Amino acid sequence: MSPADSFPLYHPADARRAFSSDDATRRFAKVAQLEPGARVLVLGCGGDASAALVLAREIGCTVIAADTDEAQVATLRDRVRHEGLSDRIEARSVTLDDLGFSDGWLDAILIQGRVLYSLRATLANLRPLLARRGRLGMTFPVRVGRVLPKAASELWERRLGAPLLLPREMLQSLEVGGFEPESAETLHDSELDDYYREVEASLRPTSGAQASALREELALHRESNGKASVSYAFLVGRRKEPGEKPPASRDRG
Repeated sequence: MSPADSFPLYHPADARRAFSSDDATRRFAKVAQLEPGARVLVLGCGGDASAALVLAREIGCTVIAADTDEAQVATLRDRVRHEGLSDRIEARSVTLDDLGFSDGWLDAILIQGRVLYSLRATLANLRPLLARRGRLGMTFPVRVGRVLPKAASELWERRLGAPLLLPREMLQSLEVGGFEPESAETLHDSELDDYYREVEASLRPTSGAQASALREELALHRESNGKASVSYAFLVGRRKEPGEKPPASRDRG
């Protein structure tokens, strides 16, 4: 499987996504300094609309909840109507090759628990869509262990088309990609165990070849004996302009 064929990385539609809790959405909104009326794209949202509901109801954002799966979008539209938030949330079917937004139109883009593009493509494709100082919140696999087993290294490099990075290296990649890194969090071992249990329960024999790499990922995790060498990270970066001065030191030093 080539890297181009790998994306988006397969995730069962009805499985809980990492970093998709209401509290995680609130943390993103706080870091992103979202205010009423902010235009936010929740990309790869699935059918539950939880992040869109929190952003629209609690903060007053104007939300485009988008997915490539029309069935998920139809479910989402029904829920938005049921919640009485059709004036604040638009459910939209999109293609990842052309999201259909004008450059600079969005104040924030949120991707929870899905890996839709390679790292380079995520930063390059989404940065132009953000307004000045707009925020990107994204999920991506990271290396967290001191030693990365050869089987895990080979699997992830095959899937991503590049070696796994440490969280600090991911933040450096954000900066190279035109963002000011603002926050990063990873799933702890117990959280990762819970995540994989739910994903595995949602896998079906009919998932076929599309899920083969995910099954291999699950098998490698089970072999880690509760101490993961690979996890998922959620990172937030602010669109930075060329020549922009770095932020002032927080310790005034």
